[in-house]
Amino acid sequence: MKTLIVYATHHGCTEECAGRLSQGLGGEAELVRIPARRAPKLDAYQRVLIGGSIHIGKVQGAVRRFCRENLEALLGKQVGLFLCCMAEGADAQKQLDDAFPEVLRRHARATSIFGGAFNFEKMNPLQRVMIRKISGQSESVTKIRDEAIGDFLAQLRS
Repeated sequence: MKTLIVYATHHGCTEECAGRLSQGLGGEAELVRIPARRAPKLDAYQRVLIGGSIHIGKVQGAVRRFCRENLEALLGKQVGLFLCCMAEGADAQKQLDDAFPEVLRRHARATSIFGGAFNFEKMNPLQRVMIRKISGQSESVTKIRDEAIGDFLAQLRS
């Protein structure tokens, strides 16, 4: 099945997760980082996976725009939606719900929250100060959940 993985990332966590998804699919997926690259026409793909990360409380505008502009086409495809964030439980689920249109979430074959990361080396000084203040975290940490990526892939295959 021809698969497109469209994602946006600020500091690389979502890009890493998109790469892991591609590997889990046997490398048969085209990876497109938006807005750095314009997404190709969707009619060439049977499956579209869309991912983003939470930055200052919201998913990237490029992800919201991609979903909005391609909603009709996406509803005719097998869709998976994933999010990278450091929140857990109900807070993380609310962030996923807020990140993607309800009609697309209901249509999606797979949805998941893959965990997240704080990469202080890639943050500007203001971002580092804000993250330290909000999270109490003072150094880089990665909490990507491989089991969530595996479960997402299993949902796609079912």
